[in-house]
Amino acid sequence: MRLKKKTKQAFYQVIIVTVLLFSMFFVISFLSMIGSQESKQKEFTSYPKITEEVRQYRPLVDKYAKEYGVSGYEDVLLAMMMQESGGRGNDPMQSSESYCGERGCIDDPKLSIKQGVYYFSKVLKEAEGDLELAIQSYNFGRGFINYVLEESGRYTQDVAIDFSQEMYENAPDKSIYTCLREEAKQYNACYGDIYYVKSVMEYRDVLALE
Repeated sequence: MRLKKKTKQAFYQVIIVTVLLFSMFFVISFLSMIGSQESKQKEFTSYPKITEEVRQYRPLVDKYAKEYGVSGYEDVLLAMMMQESGGRGNDPMQSSESYCGERGCIDDPKLSIKQGVYYFSKVLKEAEGDLELAIQSYNFGRGFINYVLEESGRYTQDVAIDFSQEMYENAPDKSIYTCLREEAKQYNACYGDIYYVKSVMEYRDVLALE
């Protein structure tokens, strides 16, 4: 009788331990899942935001991307618009300089987008398909393409900094340039935006998730 009683007690103890272990495993797994979801949520909410002003122009961007042979780059173009203006103003793609050689000559969003997409199609072709080179050239101008092809053959962050430094140092009137970012001041690279590609790509990634 005593042996049977001890056997039953041992059996119950095994069951209790098993239940406890299973419960602990379930709780740990549940907490881990919640932590993972919170981490993903924080990561997502830390992404840069796309304004509604930019989103409303997608149909026009789609139209001109098709017209100028750059279908598939719509998110890139919208990301560039986001970086240029956030979609606000009458020249949301800031394409006046490529259109007439000076700022402020475009006051029609439709013309701004048409010219911006057209100009992007040209720099993408001249950049021989190097997307990052094309994006930075939209900001620096087409002279950056020749500079890169002669110097390194492809876009890098370093070559963008070098080009900005040279353009700024050789500028007849430096007062027309301001360092858009604090980080650029340490390089004395105040011509254009040396981190333009980085910002555009971050916006593009957000659009690609939608």
